[in-house]
Amino acid sequence: MPRATIRDVARFAKLSVSTVNRVLHEPDKVRTETIRAVVEAAEAVGFYGVSAIKESLKPTRPKVRIGVLLLQRHRAFYRNLSQAIEVAAEAVRDHEIRLRIEYLDELSPQNVSDGMNRLADTSDVIGVVAAEHPVVAGTIEALAERKIKTFALISQLTARCNVGYVGLDAWKVGRTCGWAFDNVCRVPGKIAILVGNHRYRCQETNESGFRSYFREHARGFELLEARSTFETASIAREVTERLLEEHPDLAGLYVSGGGISGAAAALRESGRAKEIMTVAYDLTEVTRAALLDGTINFLISHPLQTLAHEAIAAMIRAFEGGPDFPPQSISLPFEIYTPENL
Repeated sequence: MPRATIRDVARFAKLSVSTVNRVLHEPDKVRTETIRAVVEAAEAVGFYGVSAIKESLKPTRPKVRIGVLLLQRHRAFYRNLSQAIEVAAEAVRDHEIRLRIEYLDELSPQNVSDGMNRLADTSDVIGVVAAEHPVVAGTIEALAERKIKTFALISQLTARCNVGYVGLDAWKVGRTCGWAFDNVCRVPGKIAILVGNHRYRCQETNESGFRSYFREHARGFELLEARSTFETASIAREVTERLLEEHPDLAGLYVSGGGISGAAAALRESGRAKEIMTVAYDLTEVTRAALLDGTINFLISHPLQTLAHEAIAAMIRAFEGGPDFPPQSISLPFEIYTPENL
């Protein structure tokens, strides 16, 4: 059979060709009833552009305003996460998602609180990446009083109300990293630990799980006291250089927080990258290159597309469930990368 045309759609719907064209190209100038009639006609005659016409009905779908607060824009991980969230929001068909994403460069608790309140003014539900702090908890509670629910992304948050969560099981992440050192290091030795900030619950729990593994499987490894990078590449580089100088027998480096680009640069320049087992987080251009040249040996990564999809879906459910529907906590499986499976 010949492919159905716009004329066939118009004839079936008993409308003019120009009206059908307006539905396709200027739907905001056409009544919703007319758009629905064109959709029914397009489906009946098998018109190839029926999906595009259905998109014209977007204004009739339930609207959900979602605000997302991410950390520093210059970090590739958060740019990648932002892109994944945008794609996930666009893919939603049964709701119209009005998405607003903001970044914070200055990560003080008050600045995080201000950013959350800013988003809340134009959002029904918000997602935030933040460190645990009483100021942040207080903001979550105040938003709950306004019937605005909060989801913690990547790192869990607590408050005197329900807080949703979409991210990894940090305890399992830490123990898996411990397993990697235990099974890859040729000879047990000292392992240095870098964290961005201990107030990020994911990093604190990562470290706890990591140490838990070695308490259970004591095989001669010595875990050094964790050092903070303050989520900054330059500080991570300085800290790594200092560790390499202080511990010429260092066997491993566990980068549990921000600053991997600085740590990788210090390892490369030291000439000892191939001697030191390094485990880090999240696949970006920087960590991919470090895996390929042997600076990093083992990488655990968030499944960004899955995380974004689950976060948007959970936020929609929380909004539609009404004030008494608690936001959900969703623990995602993590991805593992080595130089051999990129």
